[in-house]
Amino acid sequence: MHGNGNDFIVINAFDQNFPQLAGKAKELCDRRFGIGCDQLLVVRPSEVADLRMLIYNNDGSEVEMCGNGIRCLALFAKKHNLVQASELSVETLGGIKKIRILNQLVEVDMGEPILQASEIPVNLEGMVIGKSMDLSGQHYSITCVSMGNPHCVMFVENVDEYPVSKIGPLFENYSLFPKRINVEFAQVIDKNSIKLRVWERGAGETLACGTGACATAVAAVLNGHINRKVNIKLPGGNLEINWSEKDNHVYMTGQGVEVFEGEIEL
Repeated sequence: MHGNGNDFIVINAFDQNFPQLAGKAKELCDRRFGIGCDQLLVVRPSEVADLRMLIYNNDGSEVEMCGNGIRCLALFAKKHNLVQASELSVETLGGIKKIRILNQLVEVDMGEPILQASEIPVNLEGMVIGKSMDLSGQHYSITCVSMGNPHCVMFVENVDEYPVSKIGPLFENYSLFPKRINVEFAQVIDKNSIKLRVWERGAGETLACGTGACATAVAAVLNGHINRKVNIKLPGGNLEINWSEKDNHVYMTGQGVEVFEGEIEL
């Protein structure tokens, strides 16, 4: 499946556990020697929600949350009768997320953004909003947000020409970020739209990142660039993000698409 080009293998482990999947993730995600994807998603039963989602990057590491992935997983679960209702809850390492299925579009309540550095985590004090820093002889201004997983957002003038593949890994593995970091490179188009590229920890640059789009919207509001409801234009498609003033939650709406279905022996 894919959400705006961010692609996934989704494995149904609702009735059968596959404890070796963490070790198999790197092999399955390989685009030449496996099935190929950005991330492996596993749907499991939950004691606290309708479903549980496990997420493995293509380097084999497990992560807390995936915004594009959770939309795909919700549609997968509905199709395979793992849930009946169009409103459901999904347990992740980044907390329980509430979802509404709207035909092929899915709205996800991503919860409140986390802004305190120690909780993101970032090895700094307080909130990191437009903070100046130097790395490898270059100057940057960063804003850090967690949407269940950590993000570092930078605003650039021309995102199409920005050296994402060079700068992304420098930030991902920088000592300032104890759990590594997802890095967003955002170009503000106007008060209602942003063009975005994302370097995801453990996966590299992807065509879309749901949590990254949410974090970018929050960062852009905090820096006075945009309104609270914004269209995020990613290489793989658009996401609608709304940082609600009513409950301080971030709502993400986007697609989920099934590409093919098959079987593999594990």
